[in-house]
Amino acid sequence: MFLPKYPDSPTPPPAATHIVSEKAPARRPAPQISVSAGAVAAVLVGGVVLTALLAAVAVTAVSVAATVVVLRSMLRDQHRR
Repeated sequence: MFLPKYPDSPTPPPAATHIVSEKAPARRPAPQISVSAGAVAAVLVGGVVLTALLAAVAVTAVSVAATVVVLRSMLRDQHRR
């Protein structure tokens, strides 16, 4: 007597029908990037070479700066005499 009666084939409410009928935007698959082992090796070798060149430039700059300091010191001593 106090139990609700449900219809035999329930229909969704109008708001739910609107949500269900919308299509979700299609997702594009990410592009596949294939990198060969040779390309990876070339990038690694290039990086090592560039790093070695940068280190050589830094060592040269430090040695030139040290030489300049020593020469200035020697020249200053000669001018005082």
